[in-house]
Amino acid sequence: MKKNKKQETPSASDANSSRRSFLKTLGLASTAAAAAPATFASTPVAMPQYLNLIRSHSSTAANDKVRIALIGTGGMGIGDTQTALMVDGIEMVAACDLYDGRLRRAKELWGDQLPVTKDYREILERKDIDAVINATTDHWHEKISSDAMHKGKHVYCEKPMVQKVEDGHTLIDVSKKTGKVFQVGSQFASSLLIAKARELMKAGDIGELVFAEAIYDRHSAMGAWQYSIPPDASPQTVDWDTYLGSAPKRPWDPLRFFRWRNYRDYGTGIAGDLYVHLLTSLHCITGSKGPNRVYSTGGTRYWKDGRDVPDIQLSIYDYPKTAEHPEFNLTTRSNFEDGGGGNYLVRIVGTEGDLSLGFDSLTVHRTKFPKAPGMSIDNFPKDQKEKYIAEYQKMYPETPELVGPKEFKYAFPKEYKGDRYEHFVNFFNSVRTGSPNVEDATFGLRACGPTACGNMSYFEKKIVGWDPINMKIKGAV
Repeated sequence: MKKNKKQETPSASDANSSRRSFLKTLGLASTAAAAAPATFASTPVAMPQYLNLIRSHSSTAANDKVRIALIGTGGMGIGDTQTALMVDGIEMVAACDLYDGRLRRAKELWGDQLPVTKDYREILERKDIDAVINATTDHWHEKISSDAMHKGKHVYCEKPMVQKVEDGHTLIDVSKKTGKVFQVGSQFASSLLIAKARELMKAGDIGELVFAEAIYDRHSAMGAWQYSIPPDASPQTVDWDTYLGSAPKRPWDPLRFFRWRNYRDYGTGIAGDLYVHLLTSLHCITGSKGPNRVYSTGGTRYWKDGRDVPDIQLSIYDYPKTAEHPEFNLTTRSNFEDGGGGNYLVRIVGTEGDLSLGFDSLTVHRTKFPKAPGMSIDNFPKDQKEKYIAEYQKMYPETPELVGPKEFKYAFPKEYKGDRYEHFVNFFNSVRTGSPNVEDATFGLRACGPTACGNMSYFEKKIVGWDPINMKIKGAV
């Protein structure tokens, strides 16, 4: 996870004063002050506002232990588990993976006594496990998650929730029938920045939504999924036949096992791996259920390593007008050979400002339309110019108005443990109390379904329709 940069904290009085000034300036769109005349124009910038934690986590501290197991002991699975164990009252019980070396690594991390297996069904038969982390390849998400819930286990499933849209409906049905907590692991849904952006959006601080853009660029081999392959990788150390599962049968290939994101048989490419995060953020902030049309293009520009998914992809999503938001458009871009060094941005643009979210900051820009539209009268004859000016000044008399900050930044508090930690806190709170979780199967499908449309658009070279209410692909439109 990206570490937060250290920042100096302003005094409480300065921060409160800045916040009051900012809120008075931005407030609700219907009551915000009008832009000042040019003679009074300025662009003050308020001190950063350090976000308060949404709640005290004392309410979620362990009254009862929650015992977890990990299925899929790769990099994401280890990161998830280490984060989960930061939450009070969580105990690691067992681990599963199809590669011997990862099982040895699990014991190195969590104790020689840790039971490990290559058969996830052995994990699900254990009565001492309350919840599982499903950090397997995309094409195993639905099967393992469904089996786990049928066996009485709660599930934290890595994103994208499913590889195929129809599997998403299966998970929605299974989670409802079993009553088990199912949460998708796109951790931005639990971010303080997302919560603040949602608050500002709802208050009308940037006016009416018209456009959004999201960027997730990278410039490294690891970022392009060129993961290291262990020296002992072989059919003797990897259960290759089980790994293939529902995918086409192929001879042993270590690249397809350890760099599975590069292949459509097991993963979902850039769209499923990264755009799901971006759509999750957007949907949390706006309350949207999703787009109704998707177009995607791109190509393999640099990483010509046998992968069958693009290393640069661009998509356009058309969002229809709903009760939650007006009609707007979203563009997404991911470039795995970004010579600028990589970039992450979710920017939501309104008629009177925008919200820009990075990994660890939220910047609000506020630019109201002036009451006076301005004049283009140099080509008028003198008598018409004078008459126009006289009428204009009656309609738009100049009145001095105060100007507050036009840019305001929010940052994480120093004690913030990260979005993934917050996401696990929310998950375990749901497990313990039965309360709704922040990213259930329906939300998960509405985030990954449009990205599946984007992949279909890319490979079939057509615009693809999506039904955001019923969560179904409509085909070419």
